[in-house]
Amino acid sequence: MTTPSARTAERTRPAPARPGVGRGPGQGGPRHMMLGPVEKPRDFRGTMRKLIAYLGPHRVTILLVFLLAAGSTVFSIFGPKVLGSATTTLFEGLIAQFTGTGEIDFAAIGRILLTVLALYLASAALSYAQGWLMTNVAIRITYQMRKDLMSKIHRMPFRYFDGTPYGEVLSRLTNDVDTVSQTLNQNLTQMVTSLVTVVGMLAMMFSISWQMTLVALLIIPLSSGVVMLIVRRSQRFFADQQALLGRVNSHVEEMFGGHVVVKAFNGEEKAIRRFETHNDDLYTVAWKAQFLSGIIMPAMGLIGNLGYVAVVVLGGYLAFQGRVAVGDIQAFIQYVRSFTQPITRLANISNVLQQTVAAAERVFEFLEEEEETPDPERPVRLDEVKGHVEFRDVHFSYVPGKPVIKGFSAEIQPGQKVAIVGPTGAGKTTLVKLLMRFYDVDEGAILIDGHDVRRFRRSDLRRLFGMVLQDTWLFNGTILDNIRYGREDATEEEVVQAAKAAHIDRFIRTLPDGYYAEINEEVTNISHGQKQLLTIARAILADPPMLILDEATSSVDTHTELLIQEAMDRLMRGRTSFVIAHRLSTIRDADLILVVRDGNIVEQGTHDELLAQGGFYAELYNSQFEPV
Repeated sequence: MTTPSARTAERTRPAPARPGVGRGPGQGGPRHMMLGPVEKPRDFRGTMRKLIAYLGPHRVTILLVFLLAAGSTVFSIFGPKVLGSATTTLFEGLIAQFTGTGEIDFAAIGRILLTVLALYLASAALSYAQGWLMTNVAIRITYQMRKDLMSKIHRMPFRYFDGTPYGEVLSRLTNDVDTVSQTLNQNLTQMVTSLVTVVGMLAMMFSISWQMTLVALLIIPLSSGVVMLIVRRSQRFFADQQALLGRVNSHVEEMFGGHVVVKAFNGEEKAIRRFETHNDDLYTVAWKAQFLSGIIMPAMGLIGNLGYVAVVVLGGYLAFQGRVAVGDIQAFIQYVRSFTQPITRLANISNVLQQTVAAAERVFEFLEEEEETPDPERPVRLDEVKGHVEFRDVHFSYVPGKPVIKGFSAEIQPGQKVAIVGPTGAGKTTLVKLLMRFYDVDEGAILIDGHDVRRFRRSDLRRLFGMVLQDTWLFNGTILDNIRYGREDATEEEVVQAAKAAHIDRFIRTLPDGYYAEINEEVTNISHGQKQLLTIARAILADPPMLILDEATSSVDTHTELLIQEAMDRLMRGRTSFVIAHRLSTIRDADLILVVRDGNIVEQGTHDELLAQGGFYAELYNSQFEPV
């Protein structure tokens, strides 16, 4: 059985490294070949328009970056040509010295070298400037995009998160934004420099010799054909490798996470056999994938060297005829060695651009998701909260056409302790979500002190309630900060008093750092019961007008439960309280018990009244004491 964490790991596992392609001695081969499948956007043009519009505030800076990148590339392109003239001057001087007709003009060579140095320094300065500017732009855009996403999260309705895995939202906030950022920071300027380099080098090569240029250009289709032939065969193995790697990782994580169960049922041998099967399959596929990708480098090197030899032979012949200078041959060879690099970069950037647009599309889809209805322009503000709550013919469904709450009506008087009981899936927690406006009712209304909850600002409404849920939530930080989350301005003494009321103070003081002890990121250094006690202390500290307790003592022992119940009784005294409970013995003293079944109230009254009726509540209550 695959655990959720294992499935998550398989979905979010990084893809295996792409095989690299090195450079032969006479050929500037591609550094990385995009052999894996590339995620493509559904609406490339539409997303590109949105992305360009998002970059709008930085368009002047980006234009300046393009100009600097183009200028840097142009200066670097002229370098080999100018340097070649120094070689020609030296060669001609040696010939003149050998024949006795002259000397080597070191002054001219010095001026040429200084010119080359100036060109490369100018290129480096412009490259540094454009890199600094583009990094600044990329970081600012990443910052703004993450800020917009986080702001959007707080405006999204709960319905979205109920139907979307947390990992999916997290991926858009991290991986997708990082993909866009890296492309802006690295590949955008590379695209400009690669285009300028290809055009510039072609122009310089044709200016030296069109015959040599045609020979050099023959290398490109030949090498591309070989690479595509190998890639076509290796792609299938890389896809299989990724799938099998997911199985191995999933199996290892599953066995590691459930090692106690595996050992308890003597499942070690079975787990090892299964691992060896997956591992053998992965070995076979990975070997084929890596072998095929590995032969690209020698194949490209061979073709590059053949082209290199052809260019040198033709250049020597043309130099012998006096049609090409010796220094020009040197410059041409430098251009040939570097010519395929920008072409390869452009090919890779085209793939990266598709991935980037796909990532941006996911980001923009999230930013364009439907938001929760805005708060009213003139919200209700209660100077004094009495705690009178009324459910008036409430209808609600998570999925249209499948109602969960059907015609629910109830009236709770100020200060009453109301217990909501019923079988699993009856709609108990849904009522609390509607009361807090995590969702809005489809029909009917929920009123607090005579005002529809939809007339409150959500933040004002939720400030009226303190919640203790069955599912505890603590964050990475000190115990003091976690309790104080209920009221940020609380003093340390008030935090201690709340902890004492929740019967967690003694445990906290046994820790090395007491209230300043750090709760780790996974909240695994304290027990689940202790976590629940801390959330109860948080609710006590908040001191709200009304309380919602959703099976708040489900993870504590019987003795502690009695102490917590006593503390809760003191806290609930004089406050309207809603208690969702499965152990009906804990709510016998409730002022009103609402028995929910299939989204409706089927019975209501006190514990004794409902038992006397002998109905559904009595059946639920007595079933807890029947032998299984």
